[in-house]
Amino acid sequence: MADLRGGDLSRLRQLNSLTAIRALRRAGPLTLSALAERTGLSRPSMKEVTDELMALGWVEEVPPSQGTMGRPARRYRFRADSGYLVGVDIGGHNIRAALSDLDGEILAETRQPVLPDAPLGERLAAIERAVTGCLALSRTTVADLWTIAVGTIGVIDVEGRVIYSAAVPTWRDLDLAGKLREMFPCQVLIENDSRLAAMAEARRGVAKGARDVVFLHVGRRMGAGLIIDGKVHRGFGAASGEIVMLPEARWFDAPEHLNTCASVPEGTPPEDAAGHTLAAARNGDPVAAGAVERYVDDLAVGTAAMVLILDPQMVVLGGGFSRSADVLLEPLRRRLERACMRMPEVRASTLGDECVVVGAIDYAVDHLDDQLFTPDRGPLPVSR
Repeated sequence: MADLRGGDLSRLRQLNSLTAIRALRRAGPLTLSALAERTGLSRPSMKEVTDELMALGWVEEVPPSQGTMGRPARRYRFRADSGYLVGVDIGGHNIRAALSDLDGEILAETRQPVLPDAPLGERLAAIERAVTGCLALSRTTVADLWTIAVGTIGVIDVEGRVIYSAAVPTWRDLDLAGKLREMFPCQVLIENDSRLAAMAEARRGVAKGARDVVFLHVGRRMGAGLIIDGKVHRGFGAASGEIVMLPEARWFDAPEHLNTCASVPEGTPPEDAAGHTLAAARNGDPVAAGAVERYVDDLAVGTAAMVLILDPQMVVLGGGFSRSADVLLEPLRRRLERACMRMPEVRASTLGDECVVVGAIDYAVDHLDDQLFTPDRGPLPVSR
């Protein structure tokens, strides 16, 4: 048996504190007795741990409910509002931002339009406006932020540099992580937008509980994210899911079938063309329906390749085009049934356009847990 003196005793206190925090984050306000039962500690030991966590600022006592008779047992909760996280979705036409507490509960959201060919400085300024808009809505300040997690278009490397971006030329060879660290005095995380969208769908959306998922991040451009054994698959160099880069997959130009359809009214903004085609197909326009069939022909090639490799439980149609799942899902299913050895479920996203920004919040929460609330990461720090 270990000699629980000095550093060993300190380590035991840390492990007990982490166990208590995990219990409070999962179950909400708990009494000392309930907390002791969930953690396996004695009530006196739990009281000592709770007092220490309150002194550090991680835990607080919850006031009794109005109308409670007698002397109610004290209840305690994790202080998720002791800091805040921001998730950002950097798209070609829009910058979305959301602010959450440390448990990932979203408190404010904003959106800033931006043109794909906007200068770099203008796009960075739109990001700053989106974040400060969330701060204003939530009545917080930039000093309250612990982490900003960003999902961006383009191929990124493990250091947060954008290697390639077809949609936004000024994004290519950009040290995005470095630029954002100059703008915000907190930790900055960079991830591919399709992978964050897949994460959100697996945590909060239609793929919740699924262990192996192919997420189709489709809209004005094409992307994919993979969930393998319940985890987002990043790959050795953070380039997984980039099947759009393979010409034979026929994904790169697939949206042009919808963008250039003759059913699109003259003068329609380019960013709205695909939506017009999908709506016309829904209403029975044969020209638009033909364009949709050609688009799904191309979509199915890359999708079938990923299904044959991964053998997923589910394929999720996500991104902006998930709003037209009633038009796209059935033809996609028919093509996959012809091409795949085992047919997975094919479902529509329940998160729609919010998938990336929600995934960014979840990514920030995961990083926080890994840094602060995992036993092998060192001592529990003092709350800010």
